Amino acid sequence: MAEIIRIKYEAGTAARRRADHASENAEDYVELIDEMQAEVGAAHITDLARRLGVSHVTVHKTIKRLKTLGLVKSEPHRAVALTEEGLAMAQQSRARHEVTLRFLRALGVNEDAAADAAEGIEHHVNEELLERMRAFSAAMEKNGVVTREDLSGKSVVKVRRK
Repeated sequence: MAEIIRIKYEAGTAARRRADHASENAEDYVELIDEMQAEVGAAHITDLARRLGVSHVTVHKTIKRLKTLGLVKSEPHRAVALTEEGLAMAQQSRARHEVTLRFLRALGVNEDAAADAAEGIEHHVNEELLERMRAFSAAMEKNGVVTREDLSGKSVVKVRRK
């Protein structure tokens, strides 16, 4: 019989998860605003709502929260713009997304599944895991083989792509 893996549920862990989800929403918004500014020059509430598949009321509420956090600038009937802090968050989130997507591709996950999974995973990786994912992907792209040394500079355990 397979061992049951217990999930750790504690008040601190639950609070961190709630905070992570709020941060995830903020990251998705600033990434999209950055993308829309690059693509069409502006990010309007109605366009954000359409792209996210939510109501303009939901976008208004979220933009108000992001403004309070200092991530966006917005005026009534004007496009939403990122602050320097918002732009930095968008760039960091996009970089985590790219590393996560490269990692999933290196594992051999098909493109559609990798793109879908990367969108969720990117928000939940810490710096140590992100660095290991980056190293794993680089080694697989270079040799098709990853050793533990590639990941941490320690003893060799080979993983090969078939």
